[in-house]
Amino acid sequence: MTESLRERLETLRREVERELDAASEPAGVEEIRVRTLGKKGALTGEAKAIGALPAADRPAAGELVNQVKDALEAAIAAREAELAEGALGRRLAVEALDVTLPGRRRGQGTRHPLSIVTEDLLDVFRRMGFRVATGPEVETLWHNFEALNIPAGHPAREEMDTIYVEGVDLLLRTHTSPVQIRVMEGHDPPIRIVCPGRVFRSDTPDASHSPYFHQIEGLWVDEGISLAHLKWALVEFVHQFFGSDVDVRFRPSYFPFTEPSGELDMECLICHGEGCRACKGSGWLELLGCGMVHPAVLEAVGYDSERFTGFAWGMGVERVAMLRYGVLDIRMFFENDLNFLRQFEGR
Repeated sequence: MTESLRERLETLRREVERELDAASEPAGVEEIRVRTLGKKGALTGEAKAIGALPAADRPAAGELVNQVKDALEAAIAAREAELAEGALGRRLAVEALDVTLPGRRRGQGTRHPLSIVTEDLLDVFRRMGFRVATGPEVETLWHNFEALNIPAGHPAREEMDTIYVEGVDLLLRTHTSPVQIRVMEGHDPPIRIVCPGRVFRSDTPDASHSPYFHQIEGLWVDEGISLAHLKWALVEFVHQFFGSDVDVRFRPSYFPFTEPSGELDMECLICHGEGCRACKGSGWLELLGCGMVHPAVLEAVGYDSERFTGFAWGMGVERVAMLRYGVLDIRMFFENDLNFLRQFEGR
């Protein structure tokens, strides 16, 4: 019986070694191990059959089974290690890293085009003697409307245009003019300021509208200020910012906080006054609104309107940026498209 068991075990060992040599994947080796040494494996079956042998034959049979088991376990482990080493070598070859290559530079941020334009605008007016003033974005009805000669019932105060804070007499400012009121309330003339900031409207976003955008407004109040001062300041601004060869024109308009009021147009930068799609064939682009400060506004802050006069203007920063860079859709400034923003690196 022992010789018969020896022959079966030797045959099993040779068969397993042949299958291990043919195995090319770790999964194949595992399948051989389970089929041979698992609970229902061939060698396990031989070990269980020892109990049926005569007592005198059992020790020798058990030793034979253990010898073959040790040999097969060693062969299986050796083949697993060999295949694992080969797989690692192939992986390293595919994923080889050239450590001599320079590292990838992490991208750096850059200034937003609206920040660039805002600073450039402020620099122009700083050189003209204006100082920068700022104020809160959540405003009172007094500072946003009433002190600016916009009484109750005025269309500008409707909820379709204005975002109110529910339950209190506050709102998100619709322009930066409240900053002018706050400065005049706290200071006597002369006043010469520019007021940059974010403003809010109940607008549906489209190519030319946004529920929030940025403005820069200016104010100059003193004795003897006239339309001549207004024209000088704004023409000088256009020539410094857009170029000395850019033509400008003033048109009459209406704003409740200025009298008289006007609009400033500049020569189209694309067609240079010839007429094109951008300027709708007119040769002109609307740039800003302006006018002499209404006496009612001066009196609201306690100024003597017989002694002091002044002028004010306001422009949208996005509007200026669109003109400068040829951007056709205001939404591009707010979408954080890196391909768009990278155009302004180094400017």
